[in-house]
Amino acid sequence: MADSPIAKKLQEMLNEEKWTRATLSGYTVNQIKELDNLFHEAALEKSLDEIRDLCADHIGHSKNSIAALYLSGIIALSRQQIDDSNMVSLINIFADNRRWNIVEYVCLRILEYGENRNALVRLAECYENDDKIDEMYATWERLVRVDYEEADIVKLIAEKKEKAGDIDGAVDYYRKALHRYINKGLFSNVKEIWNKLIELAPSDIDFFNHVQRKIAKQISEDKAASLLTDLYKHYKVASDWDTSIDILKTVIDYDDKNAGIRKEIVECYKAKYAEHSHVDEYIRLSNLAQSYRNVHEAIADFEKHISFDVGNYVYHRTWNIGRIKSIKGDEISIDFAKKRDHRMGLKMAVESLVTLKKDHIWVLKAIWSKDKLHDTIKKDIPWALKTIIKSFDNYADVKKIKAELVPSVLTASEWTSWSSKARDFLKTDSMFGNAPESTGIFLVRDRPLSYEEKIYNQFKAEKNFFARIQDLRDFMEKGDPDSELFTEMLQFFSGYVRSYSQATEQVVAAYLFLKELSSRHPHLKNIVTLGFTELMADCEDIVYIYSNLKDTMLKSSLLVHIKNFLPDWPEIYVRLFPYALSKHMIDVLLEAGEADRLKRMIVSIVENYRDHREAFIWVAKNLWDETWVKELGLSYDKMLITLIHILDISFKEIENHRDTTDNRRINKQVDTILFKDGRLVSYFDTAGKDDIERIFALISDVKDLDPAIKLSLRKQVTERHPDFKFSDDESKAVVSRGLMVTAAMYEEKNRLLAHIMEVDVPANQKEIAFALSLGDLRENSEYKAAKEKQDELNAKVGKLKNEIERAQIFDVTTITTSKISFATEVLLYNDLDNVEETYVILGPWESDPSNHTISYLSPLGKRLLNHKIGDKLSFIIHDRKFAYTVKAIKAISL
Repeated sequence: MADSPIAKKLQEMLNEEKWTRATLSGYTVNQIKELDNLFHEAALEKSLDEIRDLCADHIGHSKNSIAALYLSGIIALSRQQIDDSNMVSLINIFADNRRWNIVEYVCLRILEYGENRNALVRLAECYENDDKIDEMYATWERLVRVDYEEADIVKLIAEKKEKAGDIDGAVDYYRKALHRYINKGLFSNVKEIWNKLIELAPSDIDFFNHVQRKIAKQISEDKAASLLTDLYKHYKVASDWDTSIDILKTVIDYDDKNAGIRKEIVECYKAKYAEHSHVDEYIRLSNLAQSYRNVHEAIADFEKHISFDVGNYVYHRTWNIGRIKSIKGDEISIDFAKKRDHRMGLKMAVESLVTLKKDHIWVLKAIWSKDKLHDTIKKDIPWALKTIIKSFDNYADVKKIKAELVPSVLTASEWTSWSSKARDFLKTDSMFGNAPESTGIFLVRDRPLSYEEKIYNQFKAEKNFFARIQDLRDFMEKGDPDSELFTEMLQFFSGYVRSYSQATEQVVAAYLFLKELSSRHPHLKNIVTLGFTELMADCEDIVYIYSNLKDTMLKSSLLVHIKNFLPDWPEIYVRLFPYALSKHMIDVLLEAGEADRLKRMIVSIVENYRDHREAFIWVAKNLWDETWVKELGLSYDKMLITLIHILDISFKEIENHRDTTDNRRINKQVDTILFKDGRLVSYFDTAGKDDIERIFALISDVKDLDPAIKLSLRKQVTERHPDFKFSDDESKAVVSRGLMVTAAMYEEKNRLLAHIMEVDVPANQKEIAFALSLGDLRENSEYKAAKEKQDELNAKVGKLKNEIERAQIFDVTTITTSKISFATEVLLYNDLDNVEETYVILGPWESDPSNHTISYLSPLGKRLLNHKIGDKLSFIIHDRKFAYTVKAIKAISL
């Protein structure tokens, strides 16, 4: 029953509605506007739900009711609901009766709430029937932004722009159409537009290469080869031999038996090297023109030979860089720095030398002064990057760049600041791109990349799902959302949602990301038609999904969606909290009156802290002093004891190499709460003797805790409680299971590691690279020697890194002479030999027994530790008896 006045008014309209096909001809736009007025009145009176229900009931027995369809449809649109079926039905009714003015009005009303494919299609149809051609094309342009499958209309827009002289605009739309025809597998349309783009924009070789790879993958390799052959003809006419050869090589990759293509590549090589003195001879030697020789091997053979010409540079492992002085017959003469006019056979030269371009970094190191190269590289970072990357077949990562510069050109400290700027250039400069298979390998572009192309290439090379999400965010921030590159990236994520069978972390992430995009960009509003409740109905483990969403924004979005769409959200929030650790979640639950549920959660975290260590730490730091948590009556000293236990567990896990990164983080968090924030010291101010003794005993048992921290705590307890007496066990100096070292030796070990990594390892890599260039590894002594050296270096590095990781720098302010300990000199009386002996106690790195400096970890050092003046010691080491009396202890200078 209609209760409100506005509902009663609508009921009367519906009762009077007697529409037939004949009477539709008398329907006017003003009558639709009257329905709009009724909608606005209902909104003001907050009776839209009643109007919606009334219309739904009426449509149930009168499916073509204009008023009911329009009002229910406009209410759904105003609430951003996805279902627009009622509006589509209404448009179709009027379109079937050719009431184009009403169709136009309704379409425009729909589009006020965002782009809508159905409305745009019908609106364009209206303009076509009214002969409003410009408006029709403008509407089509809007349509193809939301309908990623439409190709024919895109082609029509391109043709119109070409006819109007807007070549750039035409090329843009031809490219869109080309991508869409490829997706549909319509090769005849693809070929037509491919040739049109050769006519209009032949120079964009990167675009053609991208498209041909897509055609090879989605249609067939022979079709891609056919199109490349058409493209090759253009570049051949233009005498662009480098590009022509690259295109032919790609064709050969698809069809290496094509005799015609083989003939073409021979012609291109002859044209490119027309000035070379031996081009015909090298073609003959490589058998490039002979069908019986594998074409790939023949090309590689020819290109290696052709690089040997007078004036070119070569590299030899022993003689370094040389320049070809002459080639006479099969003999080649080379000027090396220390071996002028060195003669060798051409075949031997090809096998043993590596040819280098004149701008190769190794050549520049040889012919430029060190100061000139250093200053140029520091001043012109882009030039340096291009030079090094191009030196290695246009394929290098940051590690390779560093190996070429440090320490031969830049010092390690110079590299730190230089490399930071270099990374920015590699990321942002349009002349640099990344290799298709890796975002960490860089190459130099012949043509500057657009921002869209750079991000797209990065997206395609990226293997990590969540890194791809960030790539598309970056694209949307500065790129063109109408680009087909954007469409391809978007389809990567929409494919997960369209074809999902179970809600995995990738499916949920894709859904949330698409919702994020649609909220920011109206034309993407309908990209997701699936509801969140429906998506999560198949979710088996929401904790697993949340934990594996490696994106902070998506995690926050998931929590919002759970709160807004799932009725059991409080229970889910409590399950997720130990992994989310969000103060906002706590506040939301408190506002919802879920304090009791939260208290049960806190008790569970405290009781099960071993399973939720980070959650316990978070609660201890952020919630322990909250009033509602205090009501639980949890003791403060129990919280401290638990944190100390967690600290001990994390040390043991780190030592056993289990989840090292996570345990280091946990360790640091507890260290901050207990020591840096001063929780323990504050506790000692008010605690009784028994409590202090208990806590200090637990701290003492954490064997890997920095001894300086233990000594500092001991000092602070003594200062606050002068009469406090430590037990015998507590008063012993504690030596960590880590490696105690002096600051000077720590720096020396780090310098040694840096030298190995920055000097010895790069030199060894060059040795291996050269050895590999010599071919057959089975009888390659250079390769075996270089690999043995590599194994030796790896072992040294591994040992050093392990020791440095374990090292704990001794705090000189904690030196004590009350007992034998680290950094003390002890005078002993040898009771067996009746002589005095002096020993300095340091660590394994500083140990020098011949000068009476011993390690605290040595058998003798362990026996001496913690004894006081006057103590008598008697022990056996390796079947030898020792008996000492401690005469004196003094601190040494570090």
